[in-house]
Amino acid sequence: MERGAVVGAGLGAGDRIRALLGCLVKVLLWVASVLLYFGSEQAARLLGSPCLRRLYHAWLAAVVIFGPLLQFHVNPRTIFASHGNFFNIKFVNSAWGWTCTFLGGFVLLVVFLATRRVAVTARHLSRLVVGAAVWRGAGRAFLLIEDLTGSCFELLPQGLLLHELPDRRSCLAAGHQWRGYTVSSHTFLLTFCCLLMAEEAAVFAKYLAHGLPAGAPLRLVFLLNVLLLGLWNFLLVCTVIYFHQYTHKVVGAAVGTFAWYLTYGSWYHQPWSPGSPGHGLFPRSHSSRKHN
Repeated sequence: MERGAVVGAGLGAGDRIRALLGCLVKVLLWVASVLLYFGSEQAARLLGSPCLRRLYHAWLAAVVIFGPLLQFHVNPRTIFASHGNFFNIKFVNSAWGWTCTFLGGFVLLVVFLATRRVAVTARHLSRLVVGAAVWRGAGRAFLLIEDLTGSCFELLPQGLLLHELPDRRSCLAAGHQWRGYTVSSHTFLLTFCCLLMAEEAAVFAKYLAHGLPAGAPLRLVFLLNVLLLGLWNFLLVCTVIYFHQYTHKVVGAAVGTFAWYLTYGSWYHQPWSPGSPGHGLFPRSHSSRKHN
């Protein structure tokens, strides 16, 4: 009898521990769900504000124009001052890949859940294809500018020796250095990605306002995009503080802003374009139909 009572007591204690752990897991999941829903609602409201989006453009301009002044007030030996730092290698150099992966998942979910139409989803995803073409085209244009404005130099103990080699390829093949006007491709790409992601993510506020399906997976993908947008802003600040010459950074950011204007600010509002973010996803209100 005593042995049976001890075993029963042991089983009872084990059941109570399992029940307690189960309750703890449920509480943690509930807290995570509340934070996910609250965070996504607040972030959507923030990014969906037209006023704040205009201020965001001013913020990016201020970062690029005045950010380099911070180089006199920061520690030049920090990890972010090294070209070989983890963030520069893993994120900045692959910024477009990260942006396409995260933003592509968000656009895919939002458009398909709102319309249930593959053709419309593909049309909206084609904006990322255009963005990739812009990035590739800009990179080639920057290299062409460097080729046209550059000269071939040889490093000597006494200084630099200018060579008359005609182009970059022959210069590098001879073991020398080619130096020309180098537009900051990192500043261009980070600026373009920031503007693009802010524009695409702004749709989520209207998506929620129309009461469309917004489960935990979609909200999580949205918040991941918000976090990536925050990371791009931080790395843009680091880039303008620690790397490249001033005019190279300003020109890169200006080209990125101009690329955004040509696409999101102009072309995507035309009927023969991939369409602006949110176009055709939400039913127009009665007052809007009456006005039209």
